[in-house]
Amino acid sequence: MSGIKNFFATRWGIILAGAIIGVLAAILQKLGNPGNMGICVACFNRDISGGLGLHRAAVVQYVRPETIGLVLGATIAAIVAGEFRSRGGSSPVIRFILGAFAMIGALVFLGCPWRTILRLSGGDLNAIAGLAGLVVGIWIATLFFKNGFSLGKSSGMTPLSGWIFPVVMLGILIAVFIYPAPSEVADETANSVQIGQGLWYSIKGPGSMHAPLFISLIAGLLIGWLAQRSRFCT
Repeated sequence: MSGIKNFFATRWGIILAGAIIGVLAAILQKLGNPGNMGICVACFNRDISGGLGLHRAAVVQYVRPETIGLVLGATIAAIVAGEFRSRGGSSPVIRFILGAFAMIGALVFLGCPWRTILRLSGGDLNAIAGLAGLVVGIWIATLFFKNGFSLGKSSGMTPLSGWIFPVVMLGILIAVFIYPAPSEVADETANSVQIGQGLWYSIKGPGSMHAPLFISLIAGLLIGWLAQRSRFCT
């Protein structure tokens, strides 16, 4: 049992996890997700922000179930493996700013590292520039680490803090069922529509393109589980 549990931490386990994620990404795109966006963490976060009404870019407003599934799947995997721990890093403001700039860079390029590979596999040669930028950026970061740069080690936190994010994701999932995507739209000229006082849904553009809800959620759960067990970077 221990061998099975630790398989995805091995080289072949990581390769298998990556292969499964790649296949799932292709399936999600085939079933409705935008081109080369079967899985894209940055783009999905952008769409979720729009779906929650945090921005008004009407063509990218949709709560992506894949991200919710990813968080919940990773949480379940950690609990089952006995690895669920609440930990936090030092220098939270610096980490937040660095994360914000990483997201800005990904959205300018129109894709996170996952989508970079998907775009390249789909024949989009612009992905080479993005991939080169990632490689150079990582190389520069290693120089900082070699010269002693550190934001400090992570430390243990109260168990409650570790549940905040999964519970928030679960709450958003419940909202998706309370405020489902509209089957018909009265104003055909609109780019998006709000359901009641709840979620926003794009009528046109990338936000209007998505795989079926339950398939997206199940795929996200599986990817989250695989990512946690293999330590696959998301």
